[in-house]
Amino acid sequence: MLKIGSHVSFSSKGLLTAAQEAATYGSSSFMIYTGAPQNTRRKPMDELYINEGKEAMQASGIEEIVVHAPYIINLGSYKDATYKLAVDFLQEEMRRTHHIGVRNIVLHPGAYTDKDVDYGINRIAEGLNEVLNGTKETDVNIALETMAGKGTEVGRSFEELARIIEKVDQNDRLTVCMDTCHMHDSGYDLIHDLDGVLKQFDDLVGLNRVAVVHVNDTKNPRGAGKDRHAPIGAGWLGHEALHAIVHHELLAGRPFILETPWIGKEAKTQRPMYEAEIALLRGNVQERFGDEFLGHVERLHHFFEKEGIDPRSYVINSWDTLKNDAKAKKADPREPMERLYDLVVENDVLPDLSEEAINQRLTAWFAGKSVLVNA
Repeated sequence: MLKIGSHVSFSSKGLLTAAQEAATYGSSSFMIYTGAPQNTRRKPMDELYINEGKEAMQASGIEEIVVHAPYIINLGSYKDATYKLAVDFLQEEMRRTHHIGVRNIVLHPGAYTDKDVDYGINRIAEGLNEVLNGTKETDVNIALETMAGKGTEVGRSFEELARIIEKVDQNDRLTVCMDTCHMHDSGYDLIHDLDGVLKQFDDLVGLNRVAVVHVNDTKNPRGAGKDRHAPIGAGWLGHEALHAIVHHELLAGRPFILETPWIGKEAKTQRPMYEAEIALLRGNVQERFGDEFLGHVERLHHFFEKEGIDPRSYVINSWDTLKNDAKAKKADPREPMERLYDLVVENDVLPDLSEEAINQRLTAWFAGKSVLVNA
């Protein structure tokens, strides 16, 4: 069975809360932070509801899950205090990950800030050696994430990851987390040359090291180096390309984790599209949502065809305008999904549906008419 899920909350009752949220999306995997990713505050181990969470996971058919290390860890820093915090806190997070019973903790490799990439690679490798030497009692792997190339972050190319791995003594405990948004934004052509990208990765790093795949669309054109996630189908990658990644035979068996943004007009009503995205990527939309849902999606196709709106063209043209025409962006800063939602509401296409329900159906519309045939 396809292992697919999303980032879920680890607050309140820890693993139990996470498992219960994941189940509402129809997940077969999920990812957690063991605490807020912006700070070092953590609950005691005995307050994480691990046994209860594992029981809830088993009841929902969820086995393999993933932990993500906090953003404040920067093994690439030349500042001694920042580097020491990164080493010490990552070791602590690995012990917590081991206690929860998870094998892979995803890590942004780090940023070299005022130095250069060679310094960053060496510093990160030094930090990983120290972290792994200090956590030999665990069976946790560190999954280095492919990065978008924003600022001075390291890991924007497969070559950089390979250089880090080569310098680490216990590199059998290093895996990789592929991020679709990051790879696209750093310049890899996942749309037209997925096989070629995977071969390049295999030649440089080894596909056997891929432990996790983050599945995200992107708000930016290829090579932008920005790292801005978009809902599935509402970005430059599109549903078809992401579906091909999730179902590629060379990536089979890995957990695929959504980190797509929450959507909503107001902060208080924002909701993730995870349930619809998971069903669309898995291919069980009818089972999950029923015939009425598909009827609504068919109505959207009829309406937008009448308006001369094609899903991919509309999304790409909207992002292109927002990125390249400052005057037009100032006049109308709405993102593609918000513009489409407003069109649906203004024309009373799906009356009496909530904003979340309409956006779920728009997510299915992005996937094309094949959803209606292969539901």
